[in-house]
Amino acid sequence: MKIAKTLAVAVGLAALAACKQSPQQNAAENIEANAENAAENITASAENVAENIQANASNEAAAVKNEAENKAGAVKNEAANKAAAVKNAASNATTNKY
Repeated sequence: MKIAKTLAVAVGLAALAACKQSPQQNAAENIEANAENAAENITASAENVAENIQANASNEAAAVKNEAENKAGAVKNEAANKAAAVKNAASNATTNKY
């Protein structure tokens, strides 16, 4: 929207100024307006790309974090199961003595 507004203002000013200016002055102003619009488009595009890169990086980080949490949970569960098996084995050994 900002680019469209800038373009409209530039065209309007160029049209108003055209009444009093030479063709060379008009051409120079059009070149400047076009360059300004191109620069704004490049800036907007770069900002969009940067935002997309940041969003992708954030998603990647979340995926890595989730994977790590899942692996950590699996390790904890496995350890708890092994500990329970050892306790049960000890309990069974004690029970079998009597």
